[in-house]
Amino acid sequence: MFLSILAHHKKNIVIKFDFRRSGQTVSHYVHIVLRAVLSLHTLFLVKPTPVTDDSTDSRWKWFKGCLGALDGAYIDLHVSSCDKPRFRTRKGRISTNVLCACDRNMMFVYVLPGWEDSAADCRVLRNAVLRPNGLKVPKGNYFLGDNGYANSEGFLVPYRGFRYHLKEWGPSTQRPVNNQEHFNMRHTRARNVIERAFGVLKMRFGILRSAAFYPVRTQV
Repeated sequence: MFLSILAHHKKNIVIKFDFRRSGQTVSHYVHIVLRAVLSLHTLFLVKPTPVTDDSTDSRWKWFKGCLGALDGAYIDLHVSSCDKPRFRTRKGRISTNVLCACDRNMMFVYVLPGWEDSAADCRVLRNAVLRPNGLKVPKGNYFLGDNGYANSEGFLVPYRGFRYHLKEWGPSTQRPVNNQEHFNMRHTRARNVIERAFGVLKMRFGILRSAAFYPVRTQV
């Protein structure tokens, strides 16, 4: 029942008929499994290893000591009318800003849900770093981030005002014309790992592709 809800984004009433159980039974056991899965979060979140000096990976060998990449994912959700302005995006959608970090193999390292979409990425990251059990970056290591974050200790972002996004480096586009563009091209090719991780996760779990039918507290 739990996996059916996550994978196919089905309502409780649909699960009730699929499994021939009462709505109360469905809700009861879904929440039991949800709490059990959350208690195993330390097993699902991996400890990243930095890029070594002798790395031969064409995407990562330029970033010695890098642990991976991070970014915010926007997940649609249902909230009360009074909370909608806080969670409304620039495009008018109601969603939450979930900060995620992953390693070079698309394995998640850290997840911080619950922030409203109106919050800036740098504010969410600052909150993650300041939390007692938040995102900790060892001295000398760092994560790659986009221009929504600040260039600071533990986080490396691209040059502003220069080409950056992958679509700007296609086969028919001009090659880098200076050191800043060359750095940005290598940066975006490596940082794209977090975008691919989001894509795989949303393709696997339908509940992430549209607003869930659960209260905000349950969703985050």
